[in-house]
Formats: sequence, C-alpha cells, structure tokens
Amino acid sequence: MRLKTKIVNKKRDIRKQNVMQLALSLLAIVLINLISFYLFSRIDLTSEKRYSLSPVTKDLIRNLDDIVYFKVYLDGEFPAGFKRLRNETREMLDELRAYNGNIEYEFIDPSAIKDKKDRNNLYRSLAGKGLEPTELQVKTDDGSSQQIIFPGALVTYKGVELPMQLLNSQVNTAPEVVLNSSVQALEYNISSTIRKLANRMHQKIAFTQGHGELKEIEVGDITRSLSEFYDVERVNLNGQISSLTDHDISDSTKARLSNKYAAIIIAKPDSAFNEKDKFIIDQYIMHGGKVLWLIDPISASMDSLSRSGETMGLKKDLKLEDQLFRYGARLNANLVMDLSACPIPIKTGVVGNQPQFEYFPWYFFPIVSSHSKHPIVNNLNSLRGEFMSSIDTISVPGVKQTILLTSSAYSRLVTAPALISLRYLKRKPDPRMFGGPPASVALLLEGTFPSLYKKRMAAEIAENPAMGFLEESKPTKMLIVSDGDIIHNYFDKNRNIPLPLGYDRYTRQTYGNSDFIMNAINYLCDDSGLISVRARDLKLRMLDSSRIREDKLKLQLINAVFPIVLLVLFGVGMSWRRRKKYSSVS
Repeated sequence: MRLKTKIVNKKRDIRKQNVMQLALSLLAIVLINLISFYLFSRIDLTSEKRYSLSPVTKDLIRNLDDIVYFKVYLDGEFPAGFKRLRNETREMLDELRAYNGNIEYEFIDPSAIKDKKDRNNLYRSLAGKGLEPTELQVKTDDGSSQQIIFPGALVTYKGVELPMQLLNSQVNTAPEVVLNSSVQALEYNISSTIRKLANRMHQKIAFTQGHGELKEIEVGDITRSLSEFYDVERVNLNGQISSLTDHDISDSTKARLSNKYAAIIIAKPDSAFNEKDKFIIDQYIMHGGKVLWLIDPISASMDSLSRSGETMGLKKDLKLEDQLFRYGARLNANLVMDLSACPIPIKTGVVGNQPQFEYFPWYFFPIVSSHSKHPIVNNLNSLRGEFMSSIDTISVPGVKQTILLTSSAYSRLVTAPALISLRYLKRKPDPRMFGGPPASVALLLEGTFPSLYKKRMAAEIAENPAMGFLEESKPTKMLIVSDGDIIHNYFDKNRNIPLPLGYDRYTRQTYGNSDFIMNAINYLCDDSGLISVRARDLKLRMLDSSRIREDKLKLQLINAVFPIVLLVLFGVGMSWRRRKKYSSVS
C-alpha cells in the first residue's frame, strides 16, 4: 500500500513538473515576442554574413517614407541556377522589408500569358522599359525548347519607375559564376536603384572641353546614367580659375577657394593643354578635387585603317606628361596588343554581288579585366578597349597606388611610332610573341599630391594671398585610364540615339565599361558607402562534377539512405531509454 502511494505521488510530481515546464515555455515564448516587438534584431550565422545588410543599405531603407514596389519578372519554370537567383531575390526583399514595411513586391512570369500576341507585346514593353531579355534552353518531354526570360524588375517609388537588372552578364564567364556574381550583387543593385529613386540632392560633376575632348553625343549614354546620381555639366577651362573653383577674396590675408564640382572627367583630349589650364586643374586637385583622366597617349584611328588597310600609331603631344608624372603615373608611348580581343568584320570575298565578311579578333582592341577586390572593379564584367597603352607607376610620398585593370597574360607592347595593319589578321599569331606580362591600363591614386607648380610658380604669385595657391593637396583621389574610348559610346544614326556604353556593334555583347565609369565616379565622389556594398565577397561553393560522376552511388547512399538509418537508430534508442526509465518506476 505504501509502495503504491509512493508510485502515485511520483507520477503526480512528474505530471506537475511537465505542466510547469509547459507553462514556463509558453511564458518564455510570450516574453520573447513582447521583447522582439520593441527590440528588433537579426542574427546571421553564415560565415561571410550573406544575409546581413550593410549599414548604408539599412539607413537607406529606414528613411523611405513611401511604398517602394518591385515587379520582379523572374518566375516560372527554368533551370536551377535561375531558381536560385529568384529565391535569393525574394529573401533579399524580405530582409529589406524587415527593416521597413514600405518594401512591397510581386513575382511575375511574363511567359505565362497564353495569347502569343499579348505575350510578345509584354516582351516589347519590358524591353522598351530597359529590361534585357535572356534566352534559355529548357528541357521538355519532347526534347528541348527555347524560353525568353527577363531577369530583372521594374521598381516604382513616388510615381517614378526604373528598371533593375538582376543578371549581371559577363563575357567569357561560366554560367555558374555569372549567377553567383548576380546573387552577390543583389544588395548593391537593389540599393543603388532605390537610391536613384529616393535621392533628390545631387553632387555636381563636369566633363571638361576645349582640348578636343569627346563631344556630348559621344558620351551621351554615360551622361544619362550619371545624371541619375549627379548633376552633370560641361565646362570649358579657357584659362579661367573660376571655371572649376569659386574664388572668395573677402579675407585680405588669405583667399578661400572652393571647388564647384565633386569630380571632373577629362575624356580623350586630342590637343595640348596650355600652362594656364594645367594650373587650373592642378589647383582644383590641390583643393581636394577628384579627376577621372581618360587619356590616349597614342593617336590611332580606325577610319584611316579602313580606307587604306594600315595606319601609323603616333604619340600625342598633350603636354600632360609632367603633370601626371608628378602625381605618380607615366603613360607610355606604346600600344597594347592582346590575343584576348574584340572581333571586327573583314571582307574575305564576294559571292555574286554580295561582299562576304568574317570576324577576326583585332589585337589592338583588347578585352581588359581585373583580379583586384577593389570596390570599383570587384565582380566587374570585362571591359572593351580601343588602342590602349600601358601605365607605369611612379613612387610619390603620401600617394597610394592601386592597379585596377590589366590586359591578359597573352599580350605584348609595341612602341610608337607603330605600324597598325590589317595584315595582322591574315596570319596566325605566334603565341611566343604574346607571352609578356599583363600591362596595366587603369591606375587609382589616393593621398596627398604635390603640386606641379611647387617651386616653379613665380614668387610674387605663389606668395600672393589672393591666389589661394597650395603646394600640396588635401587628401583626394584620381583615376587614370590609358584609353579615352573606354567612355566613348557609338551613335545609332537611324534612331538618333546613343548606343549603350560598352556595346559591341558586331558581337552584340555589352561589356562592363558603363559599370566601371559609374563605380569610378561613385568612388571618387566619396560615395563609398554604397559602393562598399559591391565589394562584398560571397563565396561560390560549387560541387566537383568529376567527383560526382565517379562516386555517384556512394554520394546517393550517403545523402538518401544514411539520414534515414540515423533517424531509425535515434528512434530505437529513444524507445529503449523510455522503456528502461518507466519500467524502473513501476
């Protein structure tokens, strides 16, 4: 009797303990929800913080005071890689919505429209709004079929709509790497699009003119892109210090100069700079101005080449060598020839009355890229160049030098004056002639720069307070590219519009020229908060396809059978433990 009472009491204590544990668990859940309602926090357990937003993105999202609506045209049945891009996009938008409920979205399958005419009209409408289509090969029961998708979104904020590309296409890059790069760039693409829509206060930048620089229509596409972030002007130096700076001489002891522009772009000048204009640029830099130098050291033209089949590459006399040398760079009088090059059409014969053309890589139009992790070029598509030269670095105290772009390992340099002939295309290149080290073609300089006119300026001018002359710059930056055509867009005369910057008319591929210029200006203008998002590195963890083929059965057993066996053993163990525990009680 006493044993029975003891057993009953023990079971009652166990039930009471279970009820208490349940009550405490429910109380803990309620408390956690109450605390989380007032204190917002998220924990990212991934090693590279894949699901953590950068501080600049969080600030941007939190300051939105109206609905930002995303129409994402990436839904339907397509290969696994694009499904991953779709899922990552949805997760990123959910992450943004956690910080601001004004983020709303819908995913749309444009190919789901049954009526072919309506579907094609939608395709044309999306393309007209700036979304780039991608053609896929999709496996079906009958074999395979082609499917057109639009991996992008239309984003609307306060009545303004902008396109956003989700697929960052890259030339000569494996599809898996392209998709991973696109996933990696999601936060940057979304943040930059929202910033374009929300930002109404723009810094001012300017293209210089007066020295044969590219005309307005020749930089029309990048001007349009830059105008989404900046107020873009064109300025003629004309020997006037006031062209780039505001001159305040109200203080009789010292003049105050303030720069009018956050950055200036010197795009492919073809005539010499006089000392007055060089002085204006120098003092603009000394007072903290940023410069994007896009300089062709060699004069070479496809026009004369197409007429006679050959031309000479001659050194330009721009009178800028001493100035760039003082800042830490030397543009060499040579041309880069690269086996990794853009093709051009060459007439190979006539059939009937129709000329026949074939495409050959033109070694003077190198495809350049970067292995640097610098925010300007990280995950950037390859760039298309025309008649590029190499750049050497010159050691300058207080100046940090970063090489951003190089030619491939299969390149060589030819010194000017250089014969440029289409005959290069008629014979097979000797690989031994193209084994030189990669040539540097874009150089970033950061720090405090010495003035070109230090110890050169006449004493009565240098010591005049009204001049505001500085011998050393404030901390600033400049970027030098040895190819003015890196920013040059071609023009469609039939439609009277500029073609996209980086678009190759012959291969119909779009290179990364536009992104490079945008990133460069963002970085120079100290817009490094947003561009730092681009520098994030999400590791690509790809499966070893050869090992999958060799160990297919073993991997299937490990992934499909082993978890089930482990679960069964766990269940048997728990059952045995419970039986042993309660049999001792009874």
